[in-house]
Amino acid sequence: MKNTYFKKVAVACVATFAFIGIHNSTVEAITQYQIVNVDSLAEIGQAYGPIMDEMEQENNQYDDKKEFILNKPDLVEEQSPEMEVEVPADTEPQAAEPEMVTQEAAPEPAPQAVSISNEEKDLFARLVEAEAKGESYEGKVAVATVVLNRVDSPEFPNTVTEVINEVVGTAYAFSPVQNGEINNPASDEAIRAVEEALTRQDRLNDSVYFYNPEIATDSWITTREVVKTVGNHVFAK
Repeated sequence: MKNTYFKKVAVACVATFAFIGIHNSTVEAITQYQIVNVDSLAEIGQAYGPIMDEMEQENNQYDDKKEFILNKPDLVEEQSPEMEVEVPADTEPQAAEPEMVTQEAAPEPAPQAVSISNEEKDLFARLVEAEAKGESYEGKVAVATVVLNRVDSPEFPNTVTEVINEVVGTAYAFSPVQNGEINNPASDEAIRAVEEALTRQDRLNDSVYFYNPEIATDSWITTREVVKTVGNHVFAK
């Protein structure tokens, strides 16, 4: 009877410890031990003392871990390891596509107002040289412009050669053709003046006449509308 009583007390103690809410590991620890028959409370303490000490140590460790986690919330979430992507050995890295560089197109040369041959251009330059030999470069360009304006005008011939060799009355329209000075070679400046006049937008307000007022003998020319004076020449239309 006495043995049975102590057995019931021992079982009741073990059951009480199991329902207190101890961690699962504590319960597992209890189940690892074998129940021992005892006849007194002293024997119970002696028999289950090691079990109680181990349970208390495990509970203390569990409480320490729980308190540490509560005080360090940033450690709760585990850092996910960086993902490494394996690249096949035979795969070559693709080179970055070169950036498109937009280059500004070079300005196209201005088209010639009148298309002429090299032979005709030489005749043109020799006329400019003879008519504006003592004039500035601007004066030479202005004389060449008058010739081109005559080509464009319905009142004059349609080509540079025809304009230069035009006969008015009994004489040539340009005195160098009349006196033969047009046969002299043109200077580099006269050649450049012709090239510029062929691409120049400024047409001297469509001037078709020029003269030197100091040596002009035709009074009719002085009645024309004066547009501009360059050097010793007056340009009119």
